[in-house]
Amino acid sequence: MKIVFAGTPDFAAKALEALIHAGHQIELVLSQPDKPAGRGMKLTPCPVKILAQKHGLDLIQPSSLRKDLEAREAIASTGADLMIVAAYGIIIPADILEMPRYGAINIHASILPRWRGAAPIQRANLAGDDKTGITLMQMDEGLDTGNIIRIIETPIQEKETAGSLHDRLAAIGAESIVELLKIPPEAKRYPSTVQDNESSTYATKIEKTEAILHWNLPAQEILKKIRAYNPYPGSTCRMGDSAVKIWEACIVERNATSPGQILEAGKNGIIVSCAKDAISILKLQKAGGKKMDAAQVVAGNSLIAGTVLE
Repeated sequence: MKIVFAGTPDFAAKALEALIHAGHQIELVLSQPDKPAGRGMKLTPCPVKILAQKHGLDLIQPSSLRKDLEAREAIASTGADLMIVAAYGIIIPADILEMPRYGAINIHASILPRWRGAAPIQRANLAGDDKTGITLMQMDEGLDTGNIIRIIETPIQEKETAGSLHDRLAAIGAESIVELLKIPPEAKRYPSTVQDNESSTYATKIEKTEAILHWNLPAQEILKKIRAYNPYPGSTCRMGDSAVKIWEACIVERNATSPGQILEAGKNGIIVSCAKDAISILKLQKAGGKKMDAAQVVAGNSLIAGTVLE
């Protein structure tokens, strides 16, 4: 099948790689423009661009598809059967979605209509959902509002972070789109069902300020944040004069004292009081440093019971 592929991050690259290995003819790849990254803020290509160049695929990087006539002409000239979109991050106008013979299919990392939008994986973690999945959706001009072609559900594991869940969903998405395309649609579209808009929820973009920990919450809520914001942007607090990111923790049953107060600091972790129960910090990272086990941090710092984290 002749395909135009639009995507940007690792999640999308996994799907593109699967389509390439399945033997599909990738006529054109779209990704977001290179962006500054790292300490030197050097322009850096996204994972989809890197993969496309590795395989010698035609690539364009428009900043917008509304007014970029060259990009529109490039898409139209492919004569593609289908456009596949995964975490592209740029609005695709309705007329472009209709250019391919079978329209456009989106690989979305949630069970639609729950968690439409930019951050479905992290929002599912934060909400404490017990399951999520991949939705293959026939795209329309709305934001994740198109008809549902197929849903593949998966449980969210007890200790799963947004990072580990992302990787599992990326693999499921890649496999599911390849499976779908083994049988071309008999008509112009795959069979699909309309979404229930009344039960929809929206996964807003994650802001760094959300990841600041407030110890006056129950330990269960704090643990959800630690897992949902791993790897981005990382849950943060202050330990003395240092900004700290907390990467791994667990709940311990303790009588509540002053929220944020260190109850113990030893080889078993740094135990911090919350509004209900306590959090045992197992892995953390000081600003400018590397990730360390809590026991290593305790050994090199004078953390004492009674110290309060902010």
